[in-house]
Amino acid sequence: MDWIKEFLIANHSWITAIHIIAMVCWFAALFYLPRLFVYHSMSDDQISNERFKIMERKLYRGIANPSMVITISMGIALFCISPDYYKGALWFQIKLFLVILLVVYHCICQQLMSQFRDDNNSYSHIFYRWFNEAPVIILVGVVILVVVKPFS
Repeated sequence: MDWIKEFLIANHSWITAIHIIAMVCWFAALFYLPRLFVYHSMSDDQISNERFKIMERKLYRGIANPSMVITISMGIALFCISPDYYKGALWFQIKLFLVILLVVYHCICQQLMSQFRDDNNSYSHIFYRWFNEAPVIILVGVVILVVVKPFS
């Protein structure tokens, strides 16, 4: 097991870079998917309805899911480099809570996408406009926690 930790330490910069890139892609997908929901909820013809279903599915499966998996995997790798430091850092615990909220949001997006897929959407475009703001709030919190490290 020591060789794994040595590998992680030797590649810390690469792991951090991949973590940040994947996080940016994940947030981009979570910003755009609810925006598609806004327009999808306003569509009133079958061609647009089917086009939005395809766009949503491809964005979720092709970008959001892989980006989430890579972000979390690289985050775990970074945690494994210095677990004692992170366990004792309040800013990290709050960040972890926000990441859990983001995963929940990600799963809610899948449920909403399934409702659209089944032509069973029950929310208005106004709901989706407000729903679209949640990942922005989480992003602001995560960035401030990681860069400023309050509560340390």
